[in-house]
Amino acid sequence: MAIEKKTINPEDDLGFGNQAVSQRVINRDGSINVIRKGLPFFNTIDNYNSLITMPWPKFWMIVISAYLATNILFASIYVTLGIENLNGADGASPLHHFLDAFFFSAQTLSTVGYGHISPKSVATNFVAAFESMMGLLAFAIATGLLYGRFSRPSAKIAYSSSMLIAPYRITGRGLMFRLANKRRNTLADVTVEIIFSYNENVDGKTVRKFFPLELERRQASILTLSWTVVHPLDDNSPIKNITLEELKATNASFAVLLKAYDDTFAQTVHSRTSYQFDEIVWAARFTPAFYTNETGKVTLDINKISDCIPAELPS
Repeated sequence: MAIEKKTINPEDDLGFGNQAVSQRVINRDGSINVIRKGLPFFNTIDNYNSLITMPWPKFWMIVISAYLATNILFASIYVTLGIENLNGADGASPLHHFLDAFFFSAQTLSTVGYGHISPKSVATNFVAAFESMMGLLAFAIATGLLYGRFSRPSAKIAYSSSMLIAPYRITGRGLMFRLANKRRNTLADVTVEIIFSYNENVDGKTVRKFFPLELERRQASILTLSWTVVHPLDDNSPIKNITLEELKATNASFAVLLKAYDDTFAQTVHSRTSYQFDEIVWAARFTPAFYTNETGKVTLDINKISDCIPAELPS
């Protein structure tokens, strides 16, 4: 095995301890690859966190589904109480009756109330009053969720799709990947670390070991263009002579942890990703991701952040 033995710092285990794993520890999108069971289904704190962190398409699907389900429920109640209890609901068929009740429910829920349809019995007025109260509460919650999603500081970092084993300086080699800020804001005091992990057989038991890799440069004052993060594969590297076969046999992975100061929100933001052994490209180097345009301005092309070409490695 070409991995140099070294003392493991328990603070570098990413919360997995020495439990051997055969999966990606951190997903490419930065989420932790752990399934939690035993949590209550209606957990207010967890549900709020899920709603403000889930992808936008899923969020809007939940909001629209809840809106339609609520209106269908109240429309069914109005039809059950009798469509004759809704003034102006003059549909000629059961479908038209239901649609009249549905759109009356939508107007009541949003407190718009155009006035074309109105309740006239005590039961229908009671249901309409209750629905309008529910509508006020629901829209207040939806407004809070939207504010939470827009106001939550986060880092949007573009990472190269692969790590490279590339020529480094004149006669060396380096393990490297590239990143860039996907937003137009300024990230300052950007700090990056790479934690290498692999499975190892110790006294007949497979354990997972984690330790950080030394970087050529682990901090950038301002992230303006792309940044190629390099771990030199020199005599100080524990994986200097590692091979792809050894990385595969040990289910090796590289966790990338980034921390930066976002001057827009005046808060510290974090980003994570990881690379598995099969996401490492041997004997290649990155091509420039930025250029000078016709007006003389430096232009960064995020779409080129992963572009690389074959390169000969020093022996």
